Amino acid sequence: MEPDRAVNQVTGLTDVEAQDRLRIHGPNVVGEANATPAWTILVRQFTGILVVLLIIAGLVALALGERVDSIAIGLVVVLNGALGFVQEWRAETSLAALREMLSPKARVVRDGIPIEIPSRDLVPGDLLLLEAGDQVPADAQVVSAVALRIDESVLTGESVSVAKSTKEEGDRNKVMMGTYVVAGRAEGIVSATGASTAFGKIATLTVSVEDKGTNLSRQLGRLGRQLGIAALGLGAAIAILGIMVGRDALEMVMTGMSMAVAIIPEGLPAVVTISLALGAGAMARRNALVRRLQAIESVGAASVICTDKTGTLTENMMTSELLWVAGQDYTAVGTGYDPAGRILHGDTPIRYGESADLDAALDVMIGCSHASLHREGDSWRMVGDPTEGALVTFAYKAWTPMPSAAALAEIPFSSERKRMSMVRESEGGLMLLAKGAPEQMLEVCVTWLGPDGSVPLDQVARDQIEQKYADMAAKGLRVIALARRQVADQRVGDSDLEFIGLVGMIDPPRPEVRDAIQTCLRAGMRIIMITGDGPLTARAIADALGLPVSKVMTGSELEGVDDAALSDILSEPTLFARTSPEHKMRLVKVLQAQGHIVAMTGDGVNDAPALKQADIGVAMGIRGTDVAKSAADLVLLDDNFATLKGAVSEGRRQFANIQRFVRYLLASNAGEVVAILTNLALGGPLIYLPTQILWMNLVTDGVTALALGLEPGTSDQMSDPPRRPEAGILDRKALGMILAFGTYTGAASLYLFYTFMPDGVVVARTAAFSGMVIFEKMSVFAFRSFSQPCWRLGWFSNPKLIIALVAMVSLQVVAIYWYPLQQLLRVAPLDWAHWQAIILFALPLIVVPELIKSLRMKKD
Repeated sequence: MEPDRAVNQVTGLTDVEAQDRLRIHGPNVVGEANATPAWTILVRQFTGILVVLLIIAGLVALALGERVDSIAIGLVVVLNGALGFVQEWRAETSLAALREMLSPKARVVRDGIPIEIPSRDLVPGDLLLLEAGDQVPADAQVVSAVALRIDESVLTGESVSVAKSTKEEGDRNKVMMGTYVVAGRAEGIVSATGASTAFGKIATLTVSVEDKGTNLSRQLGRLGRQLGIAALGLGAAIAILGIMVGRDALEMVMTGMSMAVAIIPEGLPAVVTISLALGAGAMARRNALVRRLQAIESVGAASVICTDKTGTLTENMMTSELLWVAGQDYTAVGTGYDPAGRILHGDTPIRYGESADLDAALDVMIGCSHASLHREGDSWRMVGDPTEGALVTFAYKAWTPMPSAAALAEIPFSSERKRMSMVRESEGGLMLLAKGAPEQMLEVCVTWLGPDGSVPLDQVARDQIEQKYADMAAKGLRVIALARRQVADQRVGDSDLEFIGLVGMIDPPRPEVRDAIQTCLRAGMRIIMITGDGPLTARAIADALGLPVSKVMTGSELEGVDDAALSDILSEPTLFARTSPEHKMRLVKVLQAQGHIVAMTGDGVNDAPALKQADIGVAMGIRGTDVAKSAADLVLLDDNFATLKGAVSEGRRQFANIQRFVRYLLASNAGEVVAILTNLALGGPLIYLPTQILWMNLVTDGVTALALGLEPGTSDQMSDPPRRPEAGILDRKALGMILAFGTYTGAASLYLFYTFMPDGVVVARTAAFSGMVIFEKMSVFAFRSFSQPCWRLGWFSNPKLIIALVAMVSLQVVAIYWYPLQQLLRVAPLDWAHWQAIILFALPLIVVPELIKSLRMKKD
């Protein structure tokens, strides 16, 4: 260690030294720098091309003296920005609250006194105290340790805990920030804090990964640019040409502005934002926290999900499933660390005291362990190593009595010995209890507890044990061997043991995940498991979940192939085992090069670059690191794959609804453009005033489009394959429909305008304006579905749409007859003859599309 980090290993730092070092090195935090500040979220709401166009239109209206129009546009821009900011900031504050809730404390020695401090106040040189259950709050060098085991999966992806000691062999004497103490206790000198830790250095790599835009943001940006060019170009051309041929300059400027306003769907940004915000709320109720609104659509477009195994597909609770002793199998009912299950011999429940052979195994399982179970409300919490927790839980299910006293001696586990042993008092004297890897345990055993009792461990017995071990391992079980020996002295070594039996354990699949995976597969999505665990275990979980696998590839094999070969391998259902987080990054890039939209799950700090590279980064809310959450677009608050399936379904619904209301709004605007252009060619007066166009685009169309965006999901939305990445919001069929509706509604509005011109231009304009509002409301039913008629969908399956239609038609009637709105919109009252004509032209907009869709469905 560096000289300035030398510290008295008894008294630790003084408080004055700690404060000085805190000023020099800064707080011990990682990931907060990646949290998005409020001003960035706010500015982001006003950078979309459609919002920029609205701001420009508002400024032009203000320059021309149209204050009402400019104020209306400004209010829409502010509303849109406020809604987007509130939703995204709420997601950030939820993450901050989650960070605060999970923020660890640190126990240190200062001025010779053990104290507890916030982990952010740790400094290099602090004397750190660690015990089972602690999260390591900083990098530290171990100066004393007793049976210390560390779970380093957040850094390495490897789920098996690692033994640590004071030996200076590689990283053996180092513990890293963010890892967990699963067994033992230790003291260490803090060697690095914050960004200087291994955890922090990897976090900084995330910044170098270019932030990707969402598919929706790209499509809306392209649509906005096209509409902006059309609006500005056509509006300016109309004004200039009109003036050149001698038309009144002010009138032509107003006409050009009307055209520009008519082309741009002013309500679209607000409707998109509100719809996505409502979708984010729906996802939050399903335990999926959306950090960026437009990521909702990307989730629905995912064609490949690369997922962790541990905790996402599985319970993240090691469970002993099978005990083999004296040639007999004993199986456990129940998963996790809840001891409420039972032990079965065949189909018969059995408890401690009913079989001497079983009792021998249970005594080792509960006696050779530091793990303990604690009831917390309706659930159980395990403290200690997951492997030991699984053994203790199995013993609890058989009602095994707890050891009467603490262990008298212990030989801790080490990576060289691959076993541990404890000496405890028993009825017959002192008993040495041992457990470990079967290969190593067989080397130190001389007898075994066979079907005929304790007999010498000859080659026949060894072959029988090894065959059972192979059978259990082939099922993906992690196998632990149990042994014992009567001793006279607690200082004796663990040799000349009696082999008792084998325990097979596994982190079992979550019960709801199988159905979720099958739903995703039916939806045409690929599920690729990427895990740090071994191939056999990973394959067993995949088989249990019904995940198709034609090839299992390890991380070392992955490193031996180039990207071209890997691309070929990924064309088949492949499972990746013994992988590191760096492998995830490479897999994401290769899949993206194939044209896939990739969702990647992760929880460790090493996962952050891959989460940011993926089209949809999905972090775990419970066991995920702050760095992973900051890099992600979506946070699963319950760490459950089934929640991700629900998010995909909601994302698909959201995109389908965005398609619906974008097409509806453009069809409405198309009718206005057709009417304005045709009227200009005929040389007539303004058919709509700019204020009336804004009323249609912002108020009546905007509210209707928002209700259209609340269409419930269809039963087949998770049966269709993912849409192609290049598939847009608009396709040729949609453009044809927009043109057809625009032509009809524009022509009908023109007819009303010129038919009622004898009543005066204000009345004629009012009829054309009101007619267009009603036409646009009636056409909304056609945009609910291009293929299914409303009688099939259910006329009232979206009651909010019906309410919106009634409200908007009523509002239009109020606007025609209520004096304040009359003055604002410059309209005049209409009589029954005018309304009859409007209704006559409106009815075909409902009847004809429904007939066409019904006939097409019958033909199909």
